[in-house]
Amino acid sequence: MSHCFTEVIMKPLGDSALIVQLGEGISPSIHQKVQALSMLLNTYPFDGFIESVPAFNNITIHYDPVLVHHTQLNNLANNQSSLTSFQIVCSNINELIQQIDDTQKVEARLVEIPVLYGGEYGPDLDDVAAYHKISPEDVIRIHTQSDCLVYMLGFAPGFPFMGGMDERISTPRRETPRLSIAPGSVGIAGKQTGVYPLETPGGWQIIGRTPLDLFRPDLSPPTLLQAGDKIKFVQISPEEYHSYKEMKR
Repeated sequence: MSHCFTEVIMKPLGDSALIVQLGEGISPSIHQKVQALSMLLNTYPFDGFIESVPAFNNITIHYDPVLVHHTQLNNLANNQSSLTSFQIVCSNINELIQQIDDTQKVEARLVEIPVLYGGEYGPDLDDVAAYHKISPEDVIRIHTQSDCLVYMLGFAPGFPFMGGMDERISTPRRETPRLSIAPGSVGIAGKQTGVYPLETPGGWQIIGRTPLDLFRPDLSPPTLLQAGDKIKFVQISPEEYHSYKEMKR
């Protein structure tokens, strides 16, 4: 077993899911473990496995307890007759963890996200610049130079929570959240940056907007991004923004 998995904690989440905690805090190294386990679960699913949902430092695994119990009955010869579905799933996960070593890396997909910064599309850009006593152009430069990592999707369908943003533009959330934020809005909240896929309320500092659709329920998969993706923000002009919009029609 890899020494990098000495901190594994498994906790039940109801009777048909469990959370596998792979470390504390938020870091690329811990998330690499999350991605490695998620990849193995999808490549070698155990009987009763439904899906895995990766997050910052853990992964939620959903399963069918009836199918897991059926597997238990078929394994009476292996002295598993008294195990609960949760214990059997934990055993299956431990077997997968045994296959992971410290050098194993999951190759990340690089996704470029075009952004029109400032103006009506980034109403908080000037406030972010003033907070750090730099120019709006400096905020844009720093934001586009950051190599960001999608740690998880949540809050709204397809909303990417990203780490890796340069801390020089780390900015607190707005004191008064907005009741409505336009789809595609690019925001900053603390050390994180993210993109609103749908029109929702929100308190992030909005510095720009992308013309890309992050959530399309008519597609498979419906989300543009996924946990483990590396993101590069690219500044575009108003003309380029509207050109993207026209191409989607």
